[in-house]
Amino acid sequence: MTEVCWDEASARWHVRTDRGDLLRARFVCMAIGFLERPKLPGIPGLECFEGRAFHTARWDYDYTGGDANGNLWKLSDKRVGIIGTGASAVQCVPHLGASSAHLYVFQRTPAGVDVRDNRPTDPDFVSHLEPGWQQRRIENFQVLTCGGWEAEDLVGDRWTDMPHRIHDAIVATGRDTVPPEEMRALAERIDFEKMAEIREHIARVVEDPATAAALQPWYRQFCKRPCFHDDYLPTFNRPNVTLVDTRGRGVERITKTGVVAAGREYPLDCLVFATGFEVSTDYARRAGYETIGRDGLTLSEKWRERFRSFHGLHLHGFPNCFVMSLAQSGYTLNFPYLIDVQARHIAYIVREALARGARCVEATAEAEAAWCAELAKRGEGFDPTFAEQCTPSYYNGEGMPDARSLDRNFFIGGPTEFAERLADWRAEGSLAGLSIR
Repeated sequence: MTEVCWDEASARWHVRTDRGDLLRARFVCMAIGFLERPKLPGIPGLECFEGRAFHTARWDYDYTGGDANGNLWKLSDKRVGIIGTGASAVQCVPHLGASSAHLYVFQRTPAGVDVRDNRPTDPDFVSHLEPGWQQRRIENFQVLTCGGWEAEDLVGDRWTDMPHRIHDAIVATGRDTVPPEEMRALAERIDFEKMAEIREHIARVVEDPATAAALQPWYRQFCKRPCFHDDYLPTFNRPNVTLVDTRGRGVERITKTGVVAAGREYPLDCLVFATGFEVSTDYARRAGYETIGRDGLTLSEKWRERFRSFHGLHLHGFPNCFVMSLAQSGYTLNFPYLIDVQARHIAYIVREALARGARCVEATAEAEAAWCAELAKRGEGFDPTFAEQCTPSYYNGEGMPDARSLDRNFFIGGPTEFAERLADWRAEGSLAGLSIR
């Protein structure tokens, strides 16, 4: 796709492609993904490297050999460097370490890598599943990872460890509710205890004390995406793996032949970028096409100063258009849960629009403003210094949270409150906040 443009005369979206196609659609749903465009780091000399370089999301199997299970046999005589130590690196570092002649892991700040405890699943477990088991697991996980409580933990992995601890701490107070200030202090104490356990785990697994110390995270657990892996930390015990810790400064520059960090150049044959995905760049850049709404208004122009939506799905000035995004939508650690909630809601609106003979369905400016104001109000109860005190990541604008990034925040509420809010809106039946023409 190269362009999506609203045509008022026909009340249709004109969708153009790089093959010369012109598709006309009554409704358009933008479901481009939540983390869709690979991000390269802003390191001087990036374009100078003369070895082989690629992003983890564009893996070059022609160069490395192997497949999704590893066995990167073509790297057996190669010096490999990887920049980044987040969720992508945690997955591929064990394979690179096992296959490379030597692997250099360039670290700005360490990831909080907890035990995954991966193990075989008994095939017989399937025979005990009852219809609806998957939806129950999804909803159970959503509640437990987003501040709620369930008597039974149907997933039972380390993602749900913190909610259990917080619940137990609240029960220990002997009260049904805990005041917000006391709750924040309680959560911070439990968070510190949890991160101390992760640091102790790293110290036990990694044999070299200096390397172990450099791999230990000193920040709140959800300052960066938590990681769970059984093979990442042991990889640093390999004699052919070197951690290059930049102590938060990052890589200095890239040269024709390698990477410079802390004043030393590391010669490399291959450079892997485990640097994640773009989050707060313009939507058109991430999508790869521009969206042009009523009266020629582009989505880039609409969102240039502030992010605005209704329910995180509808946009004033963009009739019959839906955006599936994390911004101004429900909070979740499990993207398929939110995708399902949004998809059901969009399907309802399309069905109702067709049933009512509507030509256009569009969020009103008033509904958009009210939704943004409600999100801002809901966010007031959270500690404003949390993001500022976190280590840099895409969660806090690389250490520089601002009003524009806060606009993209979640609907703060109970674990399933966003889904319930949309369900109540549908049950009311008037399509409040939408202009029906």
